[in-house]
Amino acid sequence: MISDTRSTTGFAPIPDLRWLFFDLNSYFASVEQQENPALRGKPVAVVPAMTDATSAIAASYEAKAFGIKTGTKIYEAKKLCPDLVCVLARHDLYVEYHRRIFGELENHLHVTKICSVDEAACLLLGNERIPAEATALVQRIKQGLMQNIGPAITCSVGIAPNAFLAKVASDLQKPNGLVILEPGQFHERLFALKLTDLPGINVRMEQRLRAGGVTTVEGLWNLAPKHARTLWGGVGGERFWYKLRGYDVPDQPTQKRMVGHSRVLDPAHRSPGKAFDITSQLTIKAAVRLRRTGLYARRLSLYCKTTSQARWGDERVFSPTQDNFVFLKYLEEMWGDMLTRLRAAPLQKVSITLHDLFARQDITLDLFETAEPRRENNIKLSQSMDALNKRFGQGTIAVGANLKTSAGHVGTKIAFTRVPDQEEF
Repeated sequence: MISDTRSTTGFAPIPDLRWLFFDLNSYFASVEQQENPALRGKPVAVVPAMTDATSAIAASYEAKAFGIKTGTKIYEAKKLCPDLVCVLARHDLYVEYHRRIFGELENHLHVTKICSVDEAACLLLGNERIPAEATALVQRIKQGLMQNIGPAITCSVGIAPNAFLAKVASDLQKPNGLVILEPGQFHERLFALKLTDLPGINVRMEQRLRAGGVTTVEGLWNLAPKHARTLWGGVGGERFWYKLRGYDVPDQPTQKRMVGHSRVLDPAHRSPGKAFDITSQLTIKAAVRLRRTGLYARRLSLYCKTTSQARWGDERVFSPTQDNFVFLKYLEEMWGDMLTRLRAAPLQKVSITLHDLFARQDITLDLFETAEPRRENNIKLSQSMDALNKRFGQGTIAVGANLKTSAGHVGTKIAFTRVPDQEEF
């Protein structure tokens, strides 16, 4: 039961339904089925490249019924389901649908926090916290999606005292479900779950909990909060314990730590020369995002994997900058080292990441670099390139070859917690 007293941490128990969690079902695959009615009712896997060596990045519910899920290798998926239809990922389309879908959601309920491209947490107000009213609200949302977005786009919804439990509830009935976890009455429902069913507990965390004698959700529930802190190795365990019990635990502020892009290369772009052109474009795209946020980077890392699964990685450190040409200079250095080490083998995947990010006011530049006109001119040139590409379309001006991939764009894709701006494509 939820206590009526505030915890010693300052976290307050929530006595009513306060959060709705909105989760789109098999989002990428559902968008493809909405765009192409011939795919509806069929097992569909969304892939980054049209090759059996790649992995599914999304699967329709028809494909999931065969055991196919995110991360399943396509050659294995086709053994499980010979009739599997593979569709090339279109991240720009998924972002376009995201804007439309979340616009429809706003017609019924304010989106408090966008958690990912297919998830949102919404604070309920007034009568919306009454179970019958909340149920009617969800029915209106589902009807709005069907009428204004399309019949292939469905969602599962969870409603609970806090956003954590609402997310747990949204996973309990899929697809197209609605589960309400009312205050003081949800713990037995939680006890039927596996530890890894709880957001934030992965396989490694489960192993740590088991080593500490916690093998079930009920066992975790019955811990003392300080014991949870010990098992987690930090305050995160205590925060998790209170969220599990329906307390109001505010989100902790986060700071952007890196900006990067990766790409599984099309077969036509796997030679070292064309792979370098793609990687240069990825680097410029990361630099554009860096400048858009007003940040400067101090470290660039490059990672490559060959078609024979050999791996190589390296990094360069420099004075904090936003300069395209600095990033490309160090990329070229590392690329030469990589070719020597991997003997110019065909590449399957490339990744670049800008690390050690700083706000302008936090940087102390070298005296001579500050006075160097070329440095400032290069940054201004980089910013001018951004402006031209924003006005006239991506690829209007580029450094080096501007290759097109089978997806029609390079680099930009939807990460777990970041939805790209449409202009990034």
